[in-house]
Amino acid sequence: MQRLFTKSQFRSLLELKLKNEFATDQREASNEIFYKALCLVLKDALLEKRRHFAAQTDSRGKKRVYYLCMEFLIGRSLKNNLYNLGMEEIAQEVLQEMNVSLDDLYELEPDAGLGNGGLGRLAACFLDSLASQDYCATGYSILYEYGIFKQKIIDGWQTETPDNWLPGGDVWLVPRRDQAVDVHFDGEIQEYWHEGFHEVHHVNYSTVKAVPFDLYLSGFDSEGVSKLRLWKATSPGLDMELFNKGDYLRAMGQNSMAEVISKVLYPNDNHVEGKMLRLRQQYFMCAASIADICRWQLKTYGTMENLPEKVAIHINDTHPTLAVPELMRILLDECGYSWEKAWSLVTRTFAYTNHTVMSEALEVWNEDLFKACLPRIYQIVHEINERACAVLFEKTGDLQQVARMAVVADHRVRMANLSVIASHSVNGVSKIHSDILKKSVFHDFYTVMPQKFCNVTNGIASRRWLYQSNPALTGLLNDLIGTGYIKDTAQLEKFRRYEHSESVLKQLAKVKHANKEAFAAYIQKNTGVALNPDSVFDVQVKRLHEYKRQHLNALHIITQYQQLLENPNMDFVPKTYIFGAKAAPGYYLAKQIIRLICSLSKELEQNPLLRDKLRILYLEDYRVTLSEQLMPASEISEQISLAGTEASGTGNMKLMLNGAVTIGTLDGANIEIKEACGDENIITFGMTAEEVDAQKAAGYRPKEIYDNNETIKKAIDLLTRGIAGNTFEDVANSLKNSDPYMVLRDFEAYRRAQEYASQCYRDTMKWQRMSVNNIAGAGQFSADRSIQEYAKNIWGLK
Repeated sequence: MQRLFTKSQFRSLLELKLKNEFATDQREASNEIFYKALCLVLKDALLEKRRHFAAQTDSRGKKRVYYLCMEFLIGRSLKNNLYNLGMEEIAQEVLQEMNVSLDDLYELEPDAGLGNGGLGRLAACFLDSLASQDYCATGYSILYEYGIFKQKIIDGWQTETPDNWLPGGDVWLVPRRDQAVDVHFDGEIQEYWHEGFHEVHHVNYSTVKAVPFDLYLSGFDSEGVSKLRLWKATSPGLDMELFNKGDYLRAMGQNSMAEVISKVLYPNDNHVEGKMLRLRQQYFMCAASIADICRWQLKTYGTMENLPEKVAIHINDTHPTLAVPELMRILLDECGYSWEKAWSLVTRTFAYTNHTVMSEALEVWNEDLFKACLPRIYQIVHEINERACAVLFEKTGDLQQVARMAVVADHRVRMANLSVIASHSVNGVSKIHSDILKKSVFHDFYTVMPQKFCNVTNGIASRRWLYQSNPALTGLLNDLIGTGYIKDTAQLEKFRRYEHSESVLKQLAKVKHANKEAFAAYIQKNTGVALNPDSVFDVQVKRLHEYKRQHLNALHIITQYQQLLENPNMDFVPKTYIFGAKAAPGYYLAKQIIRLICSLSKELEQNPLLRDKLRILYLEDYRVTLSEQLMPASEISEQISLAGTEASGTGNMKLMLNGAVTIGTLDGANIEIKEACGDENIITFGMTAEEVDAQKAAGYRPKEIYDNNETIKKAIDLLTRGIAGNTFEDVANSLKNSDPYMVLRDFEAYRRAQEYASQCYRDTMKWQRMSVNNIAGAGQFSADRSIQEYAKNIWGLK
């Protein structure tokens, strides 16, 4: 691998930064100064590398990719960039000579919490992979001053505190104030004809200035560097007229209202103000990004005529859908194109990925709110709807079907329908998810425009989750199959040839146990909790949502606890259940499930006879950096969503790559994981998506299961009686009376799967053989493969 600098060059640059930026030297500089100086050396190098790379792309007339997403969960940048640039060893050596620990510097960097979960992490993985494969890509999002909240668990209850990540994180940002964009909200539209032209003027609007800040992400062993452009909302200036009239509060209030747009990721939307702020956030990001793309296009080519040949714009879920009418607005109002020409350019430029069948991802807006906030965009969306409905009725002759496909209907604006109508490609993120989109979510569209629909199964930045996070396993793989898999993860398949080698299986067991000990030491140091590394580390880490069924896991733990209380000497494989999840601030039942898990943990801790056999660890404030510590130590991967609800998952891929065995439903990418590792190396259970649909159609009655299954009844009754002094009537009533995600229907199958997992774990060689096959089969779940499919089949990149 070609390194960016020699050791002497690197040391000289670091010393220059200490001297010129901080007026100090290696003897006087604190670790904080060293951290910033090191980041600045890398940032300068990445900036220059990106300039060169982008210039080469443009000089060859190659197409650029613009990836719009409301979140990018990038975690820490220092370690990732050092590894990708081949500079980690040199940095380690130079800093050691200066009596500084690189690991200590890593710990000074906050996670850039610009995302919520899988969606944001996927976007970050894709930027890494795009750069690694030398595609010129820019991600667009918002520079949230406060990212996803910091989670504090107080008496078992999730409490949200601000995640002020910018001090420490802003060292990576490059401000581009000269490229700021004005974004207009509210006001009215004036229309008239002038000399044969239709004139449209937006008047009495309020303005928010979008100021770009760039963050650069290096590819691995490549020329490529991805740019993440983050927009900060600022006021265009003080309203001197109001101020001079003595209306100081209103003058200053306008500034505050403008800047609140980029204050916090995903404000609560269970009230009108929150919904309005979310809509403003989305349009702010889309309007600024589309203006930026158009500015580059006109500067480079002097025309918008070849936009689809030079630009691919990707909508990641429905949050950035307003980019569609915004590009139409620019083409119509500022460039003077006819509707037909503008629409042709737009529909050949946009592509859309749907990420979940959950209602929150199929956003709808109140029509009146939408119209008041974005009057011109509303006009354009209304016209798109009128024209689309006319075409669709011509094709179907079915008014009811057209009504379901309409963008504007029932006083609502449907963003998913707009995304499908305006994009040349619509994809799901696993085979089953893409089939569900065709069969149900977008079935009406699929019958009319089947050519638009395709699948691209998700992938992860494998190098981050193996090469960087799991050096012990990396070392074993390097010795056995060489290092080619780091760049080409398909080569992990070579590891499968060792599935019957007892010596290799023993080495793999040692690697896993050492990783478990390291994680246990980390937890003891940071929380004071002493884990048993000889117990099974059974892991469920993901966003807290009922469909992901953390409460199925908890209900099963309750039954194990009750069994051990009755028979403490029963044959039992010791288990440590590890949870990590944040619930949306307004999601009451999800917060109750967190409280249940924490109360159950407390109950177990109070029983010294059972504690070594059954334990729960709830990881507070689960985030990318904590995930990098956990993945190498995990042994069971809990992927237990109700079949037909999880689009893909990416945590399942990270755990698989690190050798964990999946206990999972036939949902999301679990189905493809099963194909990749082999039926005997994954533990599946529960209903299929078709069986779930049949249960719903027949009228699912969880109360009957509760009444007729003594184990389930006993566990749910404990929720009502209380655990560690807390009662959980809401969770119990939900399970007994509605159980929307069929926890009770799948419970017995899940219990049998857990018993089988314990049985397999007792046979060390069998368990390690399962682990080998998971690692070997994980290569196809690399983001590199995903990006190759997007590039070839959707974006038209060469």
